[in-house]
Amino acid sequence: MSSRALFFFALLAFSAVSCFAENEEDPGLVMDFYKDSCPQAEDVIREQVKLLYKRHKNTAFSWLRNIFHDCAVQSCDASLLLDSTRRSLSEKEMDRSFGMRNFRYIEEIKEALERECPGVVSCSDILVLSAREGVVRLGGPFIPLKTGRRDGRRSRAEILEQYLPDHNESMSTVLEKFADMGIDTPGLVALLGAHSVGRTHCVKLVHRLYPEVDPQLNPDHVGHMLKKCPDAIPDPKAVQYVRNDRGTPMIFDNNYYRNILDNKGLMMVDHQLATDKRTKPYVKKMAKSQDYFFKEFSKAFTILSENNPLTGTKGEIRQQCNVANKIHD
Repeated sequence: MSSRALFFFALLAFSAVSCFAENEEDPGLVMDFYKDSCPQAEDVIREQVKLLYKRHKNTAFSWLRNIFHDCAVQSCDASLLLDSTRRSLSEKEMDRSFGMRNFRYIEEIKEALERECPGVVSCSDILVLSAREGVVRLGGPFIPLKTGRRDGRRSRAEILEQYLPDHNESMSTVLEKFADMGIDTPGLVALLGAHSVGRTHCVKLVHRLYPEVDPQLNPDHVGHMLKKCPDAIPDPKAVQYVRNDRGTPMIFDNNYYRNILDNKGLMMVDHQLATDKRTKPYVKKMAKSQDYFFKEFSKAFTILSENNPLTGTKGEIRQQCNVANKIHD
């Protein structure tokens, strides 16, 4: 065999070994990623969520909102949890993160995991799995999820507006932003079903009440909204809000869809969802069938949780969820 042929085969062998090593090094997201390194990881998160939910039930809404605000902004990497530094503003300090709270509970879960298996479980996986368990606490479906995410080292405040859909944007823009994450129209409709629980601060509602009441709102609902939001310019620090679903405010169910079909949606995106010809058919279908809602929600939630994660040797496993490791060095 010629020296040229030997060189060619050696090159092929090296490439094969390199590819194998690369795949071994980065399996990506997989089911039960921590089965060897931290077998109790998901159980610890589940138990912590149960304990924290008993202490403060509203925190379940926070976990659910966390996954949307983190994973929709370019990558599911817990960048949302990082504090601001002298050089950069954090995502959670932006106006679009108004009303987000209870980040300390993520830290409590992280501390419990650090006691079990130090330096192993990422804040990104904690954020995603706590959101999953929050849905379960509220009566929603259990969603099997892959793990193996690693944490980003910087927040993405400067690009937040570019990626995160806003409640006042057109339905076309909202559909486009969800489609960029691989989430189709029924998936978008299902994910907005998270508005079945939680509450909306008056700051986000007053434009539909003042100086004149939006005629598209159900008159039977307006009195309640005005009572809860009596000021045209509400104090953002005041506890002034309207429950998203007055009927079953603490239950993750399909009542939201019946509400918005009855013009009781609080935000413009809720109203558009029930009136836009592209989304209304799915709203009606989910209003009729909770099973269908849960099925589509589970699919879309999974896609959202897998949006451009850091895996393998990318990113890091943070020691604390609110600070990148290099700050500790």
